[in-house]
Amino acid sequence: MTLCLVTDRRVRPLIEQCRDAVRAGVDMIQVRERGVDGGPLALLVAELVRLTRGTATRVVVNDRLDVALACGADGVHLRGDSIPSESARSIAPLGFLIGRSVHDEREAKTAAETVDYLIAGTVFPTSSKPGLTEWLGLEGLARICRAVAVPVLAIGGITAERVPSIAAAGAAGIAGIGLFADANRPLTDVVADARAAWTTGRAV
Repeated sequence: MTLCLVTDRRVRPLIEQCRDAVRAGVDMIQVRERGVDGGPLALLVAELVRLTRGTATRVVVNDRLDVALACGADGVHLRGDSIPSESARSIAPLGFLIGRSVHDEREAKTAAETVDYLIAGTVFPTSSKPGLTEWLGLEGLARICRAVAVPVLAIGGITAERVPSIAAAGAAGIAGIGLFADANRPLTDVVADARAAWTTGRAV
């Protein structure tokens, strides 16, 4: 499975959290710091790239392809309304990861042709999108997973209790903010529990 930590500096000090994520074996860190200008964002991404070099954790930057390339990040994660994936691919180096957010099966089929992975959501109600009234649910997630050949990560309202059902729906992993943001619980324990729950879901 792939575990993707989505950053939010308002939830927990970012560098501290990402350092813990590397130690815990999180597979990917998506830097999603909305409202941060290009210069400060580049400094942040460069520091995270430095923290993760020589480890198995990869850094992707939300939507800012320019910052991702300039800082030597491992990839970019494009919003659903962002530039075409093929445009990003045409200027990215070999091995550069390109992902995209999708919200339904139609979007997933279109995007899957030119990306390395998809993040599908919002699967469950989540505090990060309080005004949202419609969710994919497990059935919607399963339809997306069946429709494409690339890995699909589930996002939105992800909790440890929901991980087995997400795995059973056919997802390749999970992405989240809140799941990884409990400052009172070691991230190593969160990651270990998530991986154990995933194994349980796959066995069903």
